[in-house]
Amino acid sequence: MQNPAHPSSTRHVLVTGGGRGIGRAIATAFKEDGATVSIIGRDRAALDAALATAVADRAYVADVTDPHAVEAAIREAEGVAPIEVLVANAGAAESAPFLKHDPALFRRMFDVNVVGVVNAVQAVLPGMLARKSGRIIAIASTAGLKGYAYVSAYSAAKHAAIGLVRSLALEVARDGITVNAVCPGFTDTDLVGESLERIMQSTGRDRAAALASLTKHNPQGRLVEPGEVADAARWLAGPGAGSVTGQAITVAGGEL
Repeated sequence: MQNPAHPSSTRHVLVTGGGRGIGRAIATAFKEDGATVSIIGRDRAALDAALATAVADRAYVADVTDPHAVEAAIREAEGVAPIEVLVANAGAAESAPFLKHDPALFRRMFDVNVVGVVNAVQAVLPGMLARKSGRIIAIASTAGLKGYAYVSAYSAAKHAAIGLVRSLALEVARDGITVNAVCPGFTDTDLVGESLERIMQSTGRDRAAALASLTKHNPQGRLVEPGEVADAARWLAGPGAGSVTGQAITVAGGEL
């Protein structure tokens, strides 16, 4: 149901990685608030499923690591309406002992989790600067604020993404644009589901024990809900967060 009084109403919001998981929850939240929502992702089937259930108004197939594809998708989206809120959500995680972290693994993690954010921001920022208005939100991770074993490349990439947010926030602070990160803990998504499967396969634990190994990091003893991450993004996009910029907002049950 549209809420005309909500600050997201009538605005154009673009979410990368919007076809599933946290990105889908974020797209859904803004759509429920009455915003025009565009999503970008690599998986055409996931995007089509999101459109079929009214998660978004439009979807564009693009790999966020490809600057030309991202640029083309965002130019097409901007043909509908200026993008006023960017949620750079697309990400990926791989785990392995550090000595099995080869350079290719580091490149994959940085390409998706850092360069993917850069590509999306560089495509929307000129319009925001021209209008002297905009909200940029990167979905990072608690792994960008602390370390976790076996995800050195992922953690390094998320630390870099938060550094990017903090630097860019200072650069555009006088241009009516805020730049922030949301840092979820382990969240109930298919990405964490895949992690559980790997833990089960590598350790022989059952699903309950594998899940306990992840939820132990959260003082509330549970996985974060995607909708809780979406609510943080909604707030950062709203008028009450106009003075909030360069921040890393943790959604992790008190972990940090």
